[in-house]
Order: sequence, then structure tokens, then C-alpha cells
Amino acid sequence: MRELPADLFRSWLHSYEEDHDDVMVHRPADHPFPPARGRRGMEFVPDGTFLDHPVGRGDAPDTVRGRWRQVGDRRVEVSFEDGRAGRVLEIVRCDADVLEVRTPAA
Repeated sequence: MRELPADLFRSWLHSYEEDHDDVMVHRPADHPFPPARGRRGMEFVPDGTFLDHPVGRGDAPDTVRGRWRQVGDRRVEVSFEDGRAGRVLEIVRCDADVLEVRTPAA
């Protein structure tokens, strides 16, 4: 996976019910999720924009802007404009139906 898959560039929501081992599973925002008290999400934009969607007050979605850049064969580094700590995500699997990522050990 030298180039990032085209399916990455969309809005993803955390499907925590499907997480396994150290892998976090995400589904497209229009996936029929079971009821939950808010879901974290993230969005990759081809121009390098990254939008983190943490669960905000009252379980309402929030948005934190940042940037992403590819730093390896299957790795993306994310940084944030508000100064909070960034992270590296390893893409385990990505297609039209699922995005699986893990945070590699430092």
C-alpha cells in the first residue's frame, strides 16, 4: 500500500462493537449502527485536512481540525491545529465498507 486507498477519503465513525485485539474498526458515516450514546469519528480529505469528531457535551458530535500526512507504507501521521497531541495511525484494512486502524507502539 504505497499510496493510500481512495476509499480512505470519507467520513468514518468508530464501530467500537467490532474492535478486536489492538485494532479499532470504523464504518462509513451512513452505516446502520446500533444505538449508542454518541460515536467518535474522523474524516480524511485528499488535500491533507483531517477532521477529528470526538463526542462533545451532551453526546453531541464535535469537530477538531488537523492535518494528516503519509509517513510510511501504511502509516498516517495526524497533527492538530489546537495544539493537542497528534498520533500515528497504521492502516490495517481499508475498503468501501470498513477502515481498520491501530496506533503502533512508539
